[in-house]
Amino acid sequence: MDVSKIFTVKLLSLQVIMRKNGIKYYMTLVLTLLVVQAMNAQFQTLTNNDLNKVVKGKKVKIEPSYAWSVSEPLGLHYESTIDTLFLNYHKEQIPSHQSKAWATTGNFGASGQNQIFFERKHRSDFFFEDAIESWLPSVSTQRYYNTRIPMTLISHTTGGNKYSNQDRTKVLFSGNVNKALELGAGIDYIYSKGSYNYQADKNFKWSLFGSYIGDRYEMQAFFNSYNYTGKENGGITDDLYITDPASVQGGESKVDNKSIPTNLIAAQSKLSGLELYLNQSYNVGHYRYQRDSVTDTIIGRTYIPVTRFIWTSDFKRVKHSFMNQNGSQDNSFFENTYLSLGGTDENTRYWRFRNTLGISLLEGFNKYAKFGFAAYATHEVRKYYQVTDSVSGKELPEGLIPLPVDVEPSKTQQLLWVGGQLTKQRGSILTYAATAQFGVLGDVAGDISIDGNITTRFKLFGDTVSLKAYGYFKNLAPPYLLKQFISNHFAWDNDFSKEQRLRLGGILELPWIHTKINVGYETLNKFLYFDSKALPAQCGSAIHVFNATLSNHLGFGIFNWDNEVTYQTTSNDEVLPLPKFSLFSNLYLKFKVAKVLDVQFGIDCNYYTKYYAPSYNPATMVFHNQREMECGNFAFADVYANFKLKKARFYIMYSHVNKGLIGGDNYFSIPHYPLNPGRFQLGVSVDFVN
Repeated sequence: MDVSKIFTVKLLSLQVIMRKNGIKYYMTLVLTLLVVQAMNAQFQTLTNNDLNKVVKGKKVKIEPSYAWSVSEPLGLHYESTIDTLFLNYHKEQIPSHQSKAWATTGNFGASGQNQIFFERKHRSDFFFEDAIESWLPSVSTQRYYNTRIPMTLISHTTGGNKYSNQDRTKVLFSGNVNKALELGAGIDYIYSKGSYNYQADKNFKWSLFGSYIGDRYEMQAFFNSYNYTGKENGGITDDLYITDPASVQGGESKVDNKSIPTNLIAAQSKLSGLELYLNQSYNVGHYRYQRDSVTDTIIGRTYIPVTRFIWTSDFKRVKHSFMNQNGSQDNSFFENTYLSLGGTDENTRYWRFRNTLGISLLEGFNKYAKFGFAAYATHEVRKYYQVTDSVSGKELPEGLIPLPVDVEPSKTQQLLWVGGQLTKQRGSILTYAATAQFGVLGDVAGDISIDGNITTRFKLFGDTVSLKAYGYFKNLAPPYLLKQFISNHFAWDNDFSKEQRLRLGGILELPWIHTKINVGYETLNKFLYFDSKALPAQCGSAIHVFNATLSNHLGFGIFNWDNEVTYQTTSNDEVLPLPKFSLFSNLYLKFKVAKVLDVQFGIDCNYYTKYYAPSYNPATMVFHNQREMECGNFAFADVYANFKLKKARFYIMYSHVNKGLIGGDNYFSIPHYPLNPGRFQLGVSVDFVN
């Protein structure tokens, strides 16, 4: 009897009922999941913790499940995790907790930018994606699994009320066909109405993935698809509705968040994309045989790969749409209007097809080679489609501004890089990885990208200390859309130089005091950014950024206190503004009830100092500089309880519990976009072992 398969259908039905009937059905779901999990345990004879399986009276050893991801360009493996931990399970459901300093429009799943500069990802080829990159699938975040027992993870989280509900449903399945071949699929659906008017968003992602790890042939592949739609309200019209509501409501201090007027009421952004990725390799080597010491017969063999031939193919397609059906608001909100006075309805599209061929001499390919070396070449075709200029050469209606540039509606780029990679992944004392890539054809000719790290471990005070040095040097051409772009409200034609970045840093981990220190320094030349008019610009002078992050865990019995604080400085805060101090603190109790129920009960808090946070532009989905308003110097705290019972996790939480009590009411992470007020949230996740 397979309880988990039967219950999967029931769970999906319950989620529909929950949206219609509210929180009492959610509590029913939690209880039902726990009951089914207990029933499933009775029928289940094999789990990851049961390493001995009985087959026809004989015991067979079952290896535990594990996960990994791959890195570009050659598909190098690195260890990943299976999402079953219950500690801090609640934290990922809070929009502003994506980092210690997260600039966001406020809603869950909506646009945001990391203000810890050393954690911020580099700008992509299609800049519209950058605002929601933390919610999108990618090569680096895709996980592959080796599950001797098929695994199904189902989770659902919810919060708010029927006017501001925030829901997320995730389903992940992975199973091995045999020892080498794994197949999986996943669904991730976010639907959040938001706490304020006209800021609802939804993001539906689904994926198919698989891997084959054999002696000679290896493969990792996925197909990811996503479709994001977000209402764009342009921010609230008056911040006093949050900071001093009585002054704008005739003395009434209580405000209905859904009644606060917004700058836009009929605008929305859409971003849809797909990616097909295939990494394949063929190993050439020899077998090493194991013989019985008494009979000298062969009792086993192990394949020893020496040389690997690699082919990676990656196709990606993305489309961005911006629509505003209110013509008067469209014209008044944006400074310039070039193509249409009756509103905006425009698309920008992009696709790329990348192929990498490489050859690698594997680590240990002979007794003197304690490292691996690879050489490769990457060819990429990029194609951009932009809005067509429909007004040039015609008499412009009154109110339209003549286009300041002449931009081609489509552009094709043929690009070629060559590179090499040096790695040492084995060994307990010293490991390292270095990759160097050079552009030789097209707009990337002359590009240089070198990055690497080296880690050493040594004994100190009876424990193992880890010391890691990292760094990179990049001399890269600007993305095409930063040079030439046309739309109804923005148009530019720039001749930017290559951007140069040099970063050096180190990480010290001291396990006996549960402390990690990360210190880094970066110099940026010809830095690209979006200025106060939301236009791309390039800084003529060097910018220097210093970053120091201290992470520490204190524990005594059931009492625990986790802290992470970052100090960062920038030599030019008009071009690159950053909060100087950012802090995340988490004080909690961790204990067991009746030896079966794990409990984490606590309060966490997010805080960063005031700085000129970026503004957000709805038409292009970019965060840009401003000097109108400082944000920060407020606390965002949550009271929560996380639980785990066998294969089930669940949490209850009241987020932003300090609103109106301590920390003030100026809770804007960017100008005119307030964060969520206090709300009750719930979540449950079950790992069905089939």
